[in-house]
Amino acid sequence: MKAVVCQNKQLSLVDLPEPKPEEGQLLVKVLRCGICGSDLHVRQHCDHWGQLMSRSGYRQLTSSAQPVVFGHEFSAEVLDQGPGGKRTGFKPGTKVVALPFLRVGKEIDAIGLSERVSGAYAERLVVQESMTLAIPNGLDPAVAALTEPMSVAWHAIRRGEVKKKDVAIVIGCGPVGLATICLLKAQGVKHVVAADFSAGRRALAKRCGADVVVDPAAESPYANWQAWGCIGDLPGMLELAVGTREQLGKLPLIPWWHTWRLAEALGALPKRPIIFECVGAPGVLQSVINGAPQFARIVVVGVCMQADQIEPAVAINKEVDLRFVLGYSPLEFRDTLHMMAEGKVDCAPLITGEVGLGGVEAAFNALGDPDRHAKILVDPASLLTVPA
Repeated sequence: MKAVVCQNKQLSLVDLPEPKPEEGQLLVKVLRCGICGSDLHVRQHCDHWGQLMSRSGYRQLTSSAQPVVFGHEFSAEVLDQGPGGKRTGFKPGTKVVALPFLRVGKEIDAIGLSERVSGAYAERLVVQESMTLAIPNGLDPAVAALTEPMSVAWHAIRRGEVKKKDVAIVIGCGPVGLATICLLKAQGVKHVVAADFSAGRRALAKRCGADVVVDPAAESPYANWQAWGCIGDLPGMLELAVGTREQLGKLPLIPWWHTWRLAEALGALPKRPIIFECVGAPGVLQSVINGAPQFARIVVVGVCMQADQIEPAVAINKEVDLRFVLGYSPLEFRDTLHMMAEGKVDCAPLITGEVGLGGVEAAFNALGDPDRHAKILVDPASLLTVPA
């Protein structure tokens, strides 16, 4: 079969042996596969990425010399089952998506980020049947291929515990930032602010539903904290503490501490924005901490693979809540797919181009221009060699 192999930073279209499913696995034909920012990074920095992953115990791709077929966000069509599979399961022809994880002996490999397990920059691949879901409601396979990055955003939103009345700020409008905006609006969050230096990405953010779009080179995405009812700085927090105590002390008969406890139990806490850091570059997290109002909750979605530095004292003085997120659960993946298929979220604006296997390198190059592209899909059946 045809597949795109990355080795020593080079992308090559080659012929590979046909993959064979084992028990509990499915052989599928790739319909669409999204190009992820992690693919671009691992191509150029696989050795460093491998060292980082090894420190977390994942050692299936550690060197740029290893040949790897990228591609972990895909839709596909079932061709066959491995031996011993129940024939009442996925029938040939079923359109599916799958979490990109495959059992290899006693280990689990990440599809598309392993030398042992080929990804979806290929005509066919093997997936774990237990991780596979039928695409419901006739959802377009091109859109269904976005289930994986949309699931990343859905997991981040759930970790952020965002409520409809909250102000959500999305820093960075690449694919995951745009997916976060789409899902925030689908959940009824009334005030979503999006910030990106790229005019093209800001336009996409608006299409995805952002209420306010900001060029951070011209204005701060946190500038309206007063209108949001937030506290902007440490003096404001001190005034809140002292002023509240003074006011409660004027109440007759009831000791101030009883009223304070009751107010806390009823949720009368200072308002905070929920900020999603979707860039993943050195210095961005500290810039968010610097700009955020008091008590902000910061959800770090962007993957910074380089050493970074923050000043804890600034975060402490603001009492920010800092949360890091990774991936999604099988339930979140399933729920995201159904939100898309039921029309509750429109993520089609993320797709800005498509190529065949022969155009993968051109697509990698095109994704270097944020004003032109967000998400480019690979269609193994296409002959396109430049994004269209």
